[in-house]
Amino acid sequence: MQNKKNQTSVGQMIQRCHKWRQKRKQYIDQARQTNDEIERERLLQTAEHYGRMVNEEQIKIDSQRDPKDKNIAVEEIAESAETSDAKEADEDEEMGFPDFIANLK
Repeated sequence: MQNKKNQTSVGQMIQRCHKWRQKRKQYIDQARQTNDEIERERLLQTAEHYGRMVNEEQIKIDSQRDPKDKNIAVEEIAESAETSDAKEADEDEEMGFPDFIANLK
């Protein structure tokens, strides 16, 4: 019973980390697009804050996982990164970047 409860807790922490990573990326993207230096700095500081939150939560996740689960988690992260990269590539194509930017890969 304790193991299932621990897995649920770790799952919730992973979901929070994912949300925070998305928020961090959102703030960084906004900072890149703004011309106001003060607003850019504020956005970057907020993004940095989310990065610290993710790091702290990731440490908690790693400490609660069984060694067996860590191998599974590495595979899950790799799969989610591939999925995320594919989504970003699709979004880039939809936005219509110039050929010289789209063909950098």
